[in-house]
Amino acid sequence: MIYLDNAATTKMKDSVVEAMKPYFTEIFGNASSTYTSAGQAARKALIQSRETVARCIGAQPSELFFTSGGSEADNWAIKGVALRNKNKGNHIITTTVEHHAVLHTCEFLEKQGFRVTYVPVDEYGMVNPDDIAKEITEETVLVSVMFANNEIGTINPIAKIGKLCREKGVYFHTDAVQATGAVPIDVNELNIDLLSMSAHKFHGPKGVGALYIRKGVKIENLIHGGAQESGRRATTENVAGVVGMAQALKEACDNMQEKTQKLVYLRDKLIDSILETIPYTRLNGHREERLPNNTSFCFRYIEGESLLLSLDMMGYVVSSGSACTSGSLDPSHVLLGIGLPHEIAHGSMRVSLSEFTTEEEIDSFIKAVGPIVQRLRDMSPLYEGVGKE
Repeated sequence: MIYLDNAATTKMKDSVVEAMKPYFTEIFGNASSTYTSAGQAARKALIQSRETVARCIGAQPSELFFTSGGSEADNWAIKGVALRNKNKGNHIITTTVEHHAVLHTCEFLEKQGFRVTYVPVDEYGMVNPDDIAKEITEETVLVSVMFANNEIGTINPIAKIGKLCREKGVYFHTDAVQATGAVPIDVNELNIDLLSMSAHKFHGPKGVGALYIRKGVKIENLIHGGAQESGRRATTENVAGVVGMAQALKEACDNMQEKTQKLVYLRDKLIDSILETIPYTRLNGHREERLPNNTSFCFRYIEGESLLLSLDMMGYVVSSGSACTSGSLDPSHVLLGIGLPHEIAHGSMRVSLSEFTTEEEIDSFIKAVGPIVQRLRDMSPLYEGVGKE
């Protein structure tokens, strides 16, 4: 199997597994049981992990709260700010191409009486800060814009948006699930008030993530119960998962420059080769301002599902877009959001790399895609006569 679907999830590193092991079998105490030696050992690991993760994004440990993943972090950031600040206003601004953890949360709040503005993006999937500025009113309490798109890889001008929100006195949240561990992030330099991340996107375990909440941000709790996470998120701490997350993010940040150089080389080789050898193909997303490991294409005159199944039978694992919507037959809302018609959006393929990806795997994949696309086109009545006189 050649795994090229790292935007959906990543393989856990052996070093991460080894770091987690003791917290399943030896240091298994409840981190909230602070008056027992077993609990104290678990709590120490929790404290150290929080310091590690916070340091990777330029935050203070007291500003970081562990969650079950990115979707929970998104829900907490948006619902929490909206509910806590509804006396100030009931207006939220986001974009049309956000992850569904953001979009569906906003739709839920609309049913509760909140007003949400969905700002469009350009043909590359990038939002214009000026468009956000035009929508901010005295009723606006939150702007939520993803750091980098999970489907097409485009990186948004986060620093400009953060500065704008700071000047307007509006909280700024970014879904950085795809960006954390992939690109440098400093929440202070970027004026980010809330940031979501998930460990399984950077070779950590599934089921654990975090929400950064800047000190002073007024936000309601999402999960009520005990006093865990400084009283902000009740439930017994997932110590092993948190330790794994910290180990994975530390390694990702420590090796980022070297890893990025390799990934950009492989990414650009893949993009150039596909566009040069397969006609009627387009690259989705911005050519330069994109994640180092992301490529996304649309092939005209075929169905993306058929392409993915054919590749899977040959041992190549890719996707058509977000793993969270893979069961849907509808075209990607992201591809529609950048202006693609349904018939082109249906022919999408996302190929996402990792530091484990080799050049030999990319070369093999490039050779495999072209013949499959041509075979599928030859069976399509839409392709009949295309390019022929």
